[in-house]
Amino acid sequence: MLKRSTLTGLAAVLLSSTSILAADLAVPAPAPVPPPAEPCKATLIGPAFNGVIKANPNPTCFPVGGLGDIYIGGALTGYGYTQSNPFAFTAPTTPADRDRVARFDFSNLQGWVQKAEGTFQFYIQGGGYAIPQLGVANFSSVTQTDLLFTPLPVAFGKIQINDAWSLQGGRMPTLIGSEAPFTFQNLNINRGLLFVQENVINHGVQLNWAEGPWSVSVAGTDGFFSGEITWFTGAVTYKLDDSNTIGVNGGLNLGRQNAFDRSLRYQFATPGFQQNSGIFDINYTYSNGPWIVSPYFQFTNVERDPRAGIFASASTYGGALLASYAFTENFALAGRVEYEEQTGVRGSGTTSLLYGAGSNAFSVTVTPTFTFDRYFLRLEYAHVELGGITRGSLADGTLGTGFGRTGNRTTQDRYMVETGITF
Repeated sequence: MLKRSTLTGLAAVLLSSTSILAADLAVPAPAPVPPPAEPCKATLIGPAFNGVIKANPNPTCFPVGGLGDIYIGGALTGYGYTQSNPFAFTAPTTPADRDRVARFDFSNLQGWVQKAEGTFQFYIQGGGYAIPQLGVANFSSVTQTDLLFTPLPVAFGKIQINDAWSLQGGRMPTLIGSEAPFTFQNLNINRGLLFVQENVINHGVQLNWAEGPWSVSVAGTDGFFSGEITWFTGAVTYKLDDSNTIGVNGGLNLGRQNAFDRSLRYQFATPGFQQNSGIFDINYTYSNGPWIVSPYFQFTNVERDPRAGIFASASTYGGALLASYAFTENFALAGRVEYEEQTGVRGSGTTSLLYGAGSNAFSVTVTPTFTFDRYFLRLEYAHVELGGITRGSLADGTLGTGFGRTGNRTTQDRYMVETGITF
């Protein structure tokens, strides 16, 4: 008979072997499955809201089979203004649509649709609009929509490669500047003097990278809506903390185009001197509690090129300070101060980026804004003052480079009101 000690040893060996076999045959635990994305909670592609009027926190969203969640929104807004010293009649408008002393019109009859999740995304924005700007003639919304960026100003597709990288292409907002194209996106109703030097909407391809506090975008575009991909633009942004952001952005036309002999549409959307320029901006934004403060500096330059209709070089230097303070949930006061000047001696050269060689411009804008959920009402007063203009003469029928029907006025005051809803 086997001894008890021997039986005990055999039992131990059998138990050990069984444990090893069980371990070998054990099914590994399944990898954790990430929870599905919460429906209708994506970070939207656009439009960007840079002011007191905020994006809808609960945008309309519905699922579409095979695509995912589709978001829709829009802006229905109207405005009116009166101003001193409107500009003389100039093309491309008809006399009935010239720069007027007063006007009532819509500022946005726009809608947008977007897919903001997944590998393939898209953003489409269409409708009518006005982009009022200080220091330049302001035409009807119908004319602006037709001769600027058409009733489809923004439409692009986007490939989200991974969490950091994405590639997009189509008709896109520019990477340059601190103010966005449409009125509801900004602190003020009117765009400023520096905005006039920047391209607004362009065609092209854009590569984006974002990780941690850094975001970088580079693009090959057609600049000022020229239809020819010759511009290289880029933007670098660094988020110092939750309240402070600094960035640099700019672009350069690597080719040369004579934009002066184009159709009316391209003469209006594609100013010849600016289309052949280079531009550089430095931006800073502080946003915390009731405060938004955003100063920026701008430099532009265009080189002499008679083949492109540019017979003298010119540069501009400018700076702006935009700020807003929210007194309550429903009321805020915004303002903007700007100064810009063009190099050269007054009356010399033929290249005018501002109001002729040696000219300068100063502006101040004040915009109280009331908001009630998605509805807003705001008033605005803006004053522009020019220096170094060339004056015209009634005797020889020449126009000055300033305000007024003769171009000899150096100031313009504009009083404006805008109201409507965003959704």
